[in-house]
Order: sequence, then structure tokens, then C-alpha cells
Amino acid sequence: MIVTNNDKVYEKFKDDYSIYYKDCSFREVLLYVRDRIHEGHKLLTHPLSSSIKPNETPYKSILISDDLKSLDYNSLIIIENAIMTYDKFKKDKNFTIELTDKIIDDFKLIDLSIIEHAIL
Repeated sequence: MIVTNNDKVYEKFKDDYSIYYKDCSFREVLLYVRDRIHEGHKLLTHPLSSSIKPNETPYKSILISDDLKSLDYNSLIIIENAIMTYDKFKKDKNFTIELTDKIIDDFKLIDLSIIEHAIL
């Protein structure tokens, strides 16, 4: 299953994969994934993959298992640490950029490329 807030990822994979898409923040994607892990899903990609810091992009796509099993504590630790890291970057860093349509499109394409490489 792909969890994303990136409409380009949704459009590319909606017919081939189970996908959860919501127009929301990066943090909300992390929280949604955390809640799915509590239900028994397992992380298949790291929630902070790529060299782009969480305060530098608004888009994130994460792969999790489709099937439900018992709580995977490694996945839970990783997602909880990702949420704390996200919060730390948002609090400690004063990185701001004017998000023009071109920049937004670039961030979406980067996220799409990362998840494509994880899937393929």
C-alpha cells in the first residue's frame, strides 16, 4: 500500500496499487502511517528516505504492507522516530522557501521518483 499526499503519485499508481491519498501535510502522512502500523501494517520504505529534510518538502509517499499481522515494533520505532525528527526540524530550522507552482511541481516529481525506485 502506498500512503501519500502527492497527487502525482496517486495518479501514477492508483490503478495498480492499493493507495491512500489525502491532501494533507507531511506530518499527517507520518501520523496516518503510524496509526496503520498500530493496526498491524509494516513499513516497507523508510519514512524519511531521501536527502531532502522533512522541513524542506511538503510531500511524502511511504510504502507499507497490505496485510495485517501483529504489531511490528521495528516499524513502530522507525515511524515514531520519524515523527520526532520531523517535529525537531520544523521547530529548530528556519528554512522557508516561497513555494511557487514550479517548486511545488519539482517536489512532487522528486517524491514520485523516490517511490517509483522503491517499487521497481
